[in-house]
Amino acid sequence: MKNLVYIFAILLLHSTAGKAQQKTYCNPINIDYGFTPIPNFSEAGRHRATADPVITLFKGDYYLFSTNQWGYWWSSDMYNWHFVPRKFLKPYHKVYDELCAPAVFVLGDTLLVIGSTYEKNFPIWMSTNPRTDNWKEAVDSFQAGAWDPSFFLDDDNRLYLYHGSSNTYPLYGQEVDRRTLQPIGKRQDLIKLHDEQHGWERFGEYNDNNFMPPFMEGAWVNKHNGRYYLQYGAPGTEFSGYADGVYISDRPLGPFTYQSHNPFSYKAGGFIRGAGHGATYQDKYHHWWHVSTMVINVKNNFERRIGIWPAGFDKDDILYCNTAFGDYPYYLPTEKEQGHFTGWMLLNYQHPVTVSSTHGAYYANNAVDESIKTYWCAATANTGEWIQTDLGAVSTVNAIQINYADQDADILGKRTDIYHQYRLWQSADGRNWKLLVDKSRNKTDVPHDYLELPHPVRTRFIKLENIHMANGKFAISGLRVFGKGNGTPPAEIKNFMVLRQQSDKRNAWLKWYPSNDAYACNIYYGIAPDKLYTSIMVYNASEYYLKTLDKNTTYYFSIEPINENGVGKRSPVMKVE
Repeated sequence: MKNLVYIFAILLLHSTAGKAQQKTYCNPINIDYGFTPIPNFSEAGRHRATADPVITLFKGDYYLFSTNQWGYWWSSDMYNWHFVPRKFLKPYHKVYDELCAPAVFVLGDTLLVIGSTYEKNFPIWMSTNPRTDNWKEAVDSFQAGAWDPSFFLDDDNRLYLYHGSSNTYPLYGQEVDRRTLQPIGKRQDLIKLHDEQHGWERFGEYNDNNFMPPFMEGAWVNKHNGRYYLQYGAPGTEFSGYADGVYISDRPLGPFTYQSHNPFSYKAGGFIRGAGHGATYQDKYHHWWHVSTMVINVKNNFERRIGIWPAGFDKDDILYCNTAFGDYPYYLPTEKEQGHFTGWMLLNYQHPVTVSSTHGAYYANNAVDESIKTYWCAATANTGEWIQTDLGAVSTVNAIQINYADQDADILGKRTDIYHQYRLWQSADGRNWKLLVDKSRNKTDVPHDYLELPHPVRTRFIKLENIHMANGKFAISGLRVFGKGNGTPPAEIKNFMVLRQQSDKRNAWLKWYPSNDAYACNIYYGIAPDKLYTSIMVYNASEYYLKTLDKNTTYYFSIEPINENGVGKRSPVMKVE
């Protein structure tokens, strides 16, 4: 009997240790985003901004490039990202778009990069050691003149260029000579938007604005089981419904056929929205992921961040991306696991908040309203300014995400000498406080700092005390506390209905009974009962207008309730023709 107990204890220890080693992350990813370098883009206030990300695995490390950052990041684990300052310009290039929507690709032992340009005097840069600023020109002047470029190396070693960004013209494809790295052959038209058929491709925040035709951009290609998956972003980077779609072909330059499940990358709900213009890649364990642009769009249309989600191909070779709980804590990949939702729930949605001071109309509860577009701001950036959130009851806290906002910032472009310092305190009764996290000596820039606690803590109140701001006033768009409450998950949602507009089947009205014990719900839909790949997180509502459907597709729907204690039972899958 003692031997059995001993063996069980050892197995439990190994199991617990394995889980402890699996790190978590939370979108938007916590990197030191640069500020927009463009003066007329910051007239409403200086702010951080980037978009159009690419992640490439090279020599065992992940390399992340995105728009106008005056450098790039590398990581060995997709969690700790190290910034490498670098301007990919020649002295005579007088442009703000130093590296806009970059193309990054691997040829043998070399990483190559080029930004968007219609000029024909921009080089392709190359490096065999990109952990440092160690680059030289592979080609002095790339002759394609491509905006939103992307390169794809086929398994027969032929190289292809895909590009385009327009609400008029299509995406283009062309072969590139491996030896000269110059385009060869004729440029070919590949795909265009068809918003008259595909609801999600319509312009506007709710896919219902006829102000202008929608935009198509951000080409990216993967090959899977001998087929080519041409991905693209639409309908506009400003919108919550910014998403990535995909066409499929048996040949690298087509003809391409629209995938039955589209958009494959979509995140129109939650704290931060948008999942368009990105890249699909494999981690070092061969799991699939998708990285793309997330939207803020307050101080400028191009105020944006970056998100990463698990992705993959199902048994029918359908490309999908899992954005359910897409801004809650997720596990990072291990050799055995791709990464998935932790099950840690948001504990302080719309709960009471107290603060040290308030600047203007940037009120305290903006920090807990689950919208990155709104924020609380203190009167100053002084040491000692604070914000305190009440969880409502003593709960188990596993992680905290601190999302800083930009108020009265004065930076244009990238700075590597700025940093945040703070302390986090916790209390079970609001009177007796214990230090939870001490970052009073931190020297890194952490605009979306995410803290997985070494051990869960039972507490009710969390207080964030400012020590030093990276720039501007002390402002918080989301002080988000994750863990588990003490009760039960919410009851199944009742009377869920989907009414599809028969005169325009791109539209549907979703309606359900209000829930007394859920603060949010996840709406799932897809092209088959076992392919409900699209999800929308909706807070504090009992209806939703959906305008993203393809006209001639039959859909299946389900809904699940969410509260501090967990996720309730999904409703039966409903067929909607």
